[in-house]
Amino acid sequence: MSSFRFRLMCTGYKFRDFFFPRGRVLEEAGIKPGFHVLDYGCGCGSYVVPLAKLVGESGRVYALDIHPVAIRKVQHIARKNRLVSVVTIRSDCQTGLADTSVDAVLLYDVFHHFSEPDRILKELYRILKPGGVLSFSDHHMKESEILAGVTGNGLFRLLRRGKRTYTFVKQVS
Repeated sequence: MSSFRFRLMCTGYKFRDFFFPRGRVLEEAGIKPGFHVLDYGCGCGSYVVPLAKLVGESGRVYALDIHPVAIRKVQHIARKNRLVSVVTIRSDCQTGLADTSVDAVLLYDVFHHFSEPDRILKELYRILKPGGVLSFSDHHMKESEILAGVTGNGLFRLLRRGKRTYTFVKQVS
C-alpha cells in the first residue's frame, strides 16, 4: 500500500472512530489492567490509545504490522500521547514474543488479507497464555467463514459472539 493510500485510509478511520469509538469494541475483549495485548495488523493505530489506557502502566501493548508506514504512525501516536507501554513490531507473521507471554490478541479486519492464515494462527497460539483470548472481527467475511477459519485447525474455540467481535479462547491440550 502506498503512503498516500495509507494516509487516506487513516483519515477515513478517524471519522469512524469519532462516531464509533474503539473503546466500545475493546469492551468485548475483556482486557484488564496489567494485560499484555498484541494488536496484530495494527494499521493506523486506532486501538493503541484505548488499549494503553486499559492495560495501564503495568501492562504492555504490542502493535504489529507488515507496513513500515503503519509502524511509524503507531510510534508517532505513542510518542505524542507518552504511551511508554506501547512496543511496535514490523513483521508479516512472526511476532518475536516469548511463548505464552500474551493475554489477548486483537485480530481486527486483517484476516481476509492473509495468504497463510494457519501459519499466523499457530504463531498467535504460541504466544497466547493458556486461556488467552483472540478477539476477532472482519467485516469482509461471513460468520461461517470466520468460525471455520479460526477454529478449523483446532487451536481455538469460540467462547462468545459479541455485538462487534467474536471472542475465541486458546485450546489447551
